[in-house]
Amino acid sequence: MFCAALALHAMCADAQSSVTLYGTLDTSIEVTNPGAGWVARMDSGAYRGSRWGMRGAEDIGGGNRLLFDLESGFSSADGTLAVADTLFNRQAWIGVDGAWGTVRAGRQYSPIYIPFKGGLDAFGAGTIASGLDNLSKITPYESNAITYLSPDFHGFSTTLMFPLRDGTTDGNGLAGAIETFDYHRGPLRVSYAHQQTHGDGALRANLGGVSYVYGPVTGYLSFFNGDGGTPRYHSDGASISARYALSARFRASLGYTYLRDRSGGDNDADQFGAACEYDMSKTLLLYASAGWLRNHGEATFTLRGVNVVGLTPSYAGAPVRGVQIGMLERF
Repeated sequence: MFCAALALHAMCADAQSSVTLYGTLDTSIEVTNPGAGWVARMDSGAYRGSRWGMRGAEDIGGGNRLLFDLESGFSSADGTLAVADTLFNRQAWIGVDGAWGTVRAGRQYSPIYIPFKGGLDAFGAGTIASGLDNLSKITPYESNAITYLSPDFHGFSTTLMFPLRDGTTDGNGLAGAIETFDYHRGPLRVSYAHQQTHGDGALRANLGGVSYVYGPVTGYLSFFNGDGGTPRYHSDGASISARYALSARFRASLGYTYLRDRSGGDNDADQFGAACEYDMSKTLLLYASAGWLRNHGEATFTLRGVNVVGLTPSYAGAPVRGVQIGMLERF
């Protein structure tokens, strides 16, 4: 009888908790001319950073769950860690959620990064085609962060993040604040996000936009600005793009982004981008992209992709052109 009770308890515990292994492999071949000749290379994470992770959930009653996520970035081109000597560089947090929302604590994506930024242009703010990714500046990850994600309320939702200082610096204990506000109803989405970090390389940034779905076409209009970082970034700009679904599996995108230098040097930049995607299966995506970025004055922006370090322009003001083909496998 006692053994039967123990077995029943174990079965109930298994039914109420779960751990999932997941990951993404994103590998591409890129040929880029940073101003003085064409260079070919293999990249990892041009569209979505290559990573593996474990996420788990446990039912604690009352409609509430304990959650955790551990996520490690790596290069699918050579197998190295994305950040040397740091295993879970992308995510390492624990939290709780319910009908009231979700609270997380630990290292996390900045709420201005994924999925927020990826919903503001036709390229998912990924690959070298995305001028929004190449010309705007935000903080992608935060450590020691407490985050609240609200439930959807008649199409409205918000995320609030407060990174804490690590104890080695003075101040009020806060390393910054990041907030996002989103309205999504039917074909319309309106989004806005703000960040202000403190300390060395402090960065203030704003990012927002509107998207609308009309049949097979989705149009995007977004804006961005920022001041800070190392080296200092002080610019604003806008992006317009559209994605056309030629079929349930095949999509093509075009876009243009303009950046205005606010530092007084007239070091502006703009970019034309094009891309296409094809779903080979539920887990395998093939993509191709192209970008033509024009630096003006002494500007040195480049084509980079999500987790790809772009080639430095051959000289200040050099145009940067590139094409890219890749595949992304999810598990």
